[in-house]
Amino acid sequence: MTETAGAPIILVDDEKHIRLAAGQTLELDGYEVETLERAEGVLDKIDDAWPGVIVSDINLPGMDGLQLMKKVQTVDPELPVILITGHGDISMAVSAIRDGAYDFIEKPFASEFLLDTVRRAVDKRRLTLENRRLRQELESQSAPGPRIVGNTPKIQALRELCKTVAQTPADVLITAETGSGKDLLARYIHERSPRRSKNFVAINCGAVPENLIESELFGHEAGAFTGAKSRRIGKFEHANGGTLFLDEIESMPMSLQVRLLRVLEERAIERLGSNQLIPLDIRVIAAAKGDLKRLAEEGRFREDLYYRLNVVRIDIPPLRERRDDIPLLFQHFTLVASALYGREVLELSAERMHSLLLHDWPGNVRELRNLAERYVLLGESCTFDFDNRPITDDGSGNGLTLPEQVERFERMLIHTELSNHGGSIKDTLVALGLPRKTLYDKMKKYGLDKNDYKP
Repeated sequence: MTETAGAPIILVDDEKHIRLAAGQTLELDGYEVETLERAEGVLDKIDDAWPGVIVSDINLPGMDGLQLMKKVQTVDPELPVILITGHGDISMAVSAIRDGAYDFIEKPFASEFLLDTVRRAVDKRRLTLENRRLRQELESQSAPGPRIVGNTPKIQALRELCKTVAQTPADVLITAETGSGKDLLARYIHERSPRRSKNFVAINCGAVPENLIESELFGHEAGAFTGAKSRRIGKFEHANGGTLFLDEIESMPMSLQVRLLRVLEERAIERLGSNQLIPLDIRVIAAAKGDLKRLAEEGRFREDLYYRLNVVRIDIPPLRERRDDIPLLFQHFTLVASALYGREVLELSAERMHSLLLHDWPGNVRELRNLAERYVLLGESCTFDFDNRPITDDGSGNGLTLPEQVERFERMLIHTELSNHGGSIKDTLVALGLPRKTLYDKMKKYGLDKNDYKP
């Protein structure tokens, strides 16, 4: 089986015996083949991230192969289309290659010739998608503002959701445990939105005294209350045109929640001591440590406000649920700390990295960042304060045995190399120094599939 096997192939031919023979040849080589006798419907099965190749006869009833190729190019100009031609269609096929077809196969064709052409096309598709991913990653890394660091599936999905939401005016509710990066995520959305040139205004609802929070949010006129000697612009008004981030929204007093709901619905405020409505053009991002729905059901948070805030909900996974990101995050934080403190970064030993991977991180990313900063400042003399704690498995409280710890570490190493090499078995086994069969056995044991790592 080849390195390019496993990719999806759409085979279109109106001759049944060719569909059966060519489809079986491709399936035996490990491809996921879907055969069709007409070109209509192909476009519903592909998009610009589809990792496969289209093989199509030129002469088809209805939409022919050349028309199909042109429509595929509107979806993705770099998606390979291989054309099957009769003897009289050679000049047409050559012209089609000039117009963007990947290659053509003349009937009758040998199975090995078909496989060779498809292998090259699939490899080209893999490289195209990998280059796109790398370009997007480079743009993300070089973009100004905060970054979401990590490559696990949960974090990749989180990044994509944030990019999509950022382009809309929708309010957002972020839920996460303490230290997971709610503020960073809110800033990430703001910096990638059309509001990026306007203010990002953050307020911690749990850190402002209850008697001051209304003035902080809505502002006041001079003389509105004792001590109000001059007009004050509140956070809502200061954020006009931009983004207002309300952290620890669950700490907001119930009496103020009523007024917040009205502001969200009317998009206008009144300063304390004023009857004049001030229109607002803002996005509100609220964040909570707890489950707002449960708090609403318990009567500790207004249910109508919960549903108004919950237009788009983003859950940040705790660090213990994305342990494979820990090495990358630790490296990122040590580099940042190195630049901040002017200290050289020492490479972390394998034993210490292992202990990082096994820790449960109740303080999440903030705890890891603080540890990285201490390590940069103290070097090898820095003791990890969890080194002597019992190691638990995903917070269950059950201690891991030595074989279980070794298996977790081994799985992490294989996962990391598969990620680094885009699912390439050949490159992964070279990097790990393993025989091919051993690597396949271990991947099966740990539930790792190379196709999950392909761009």
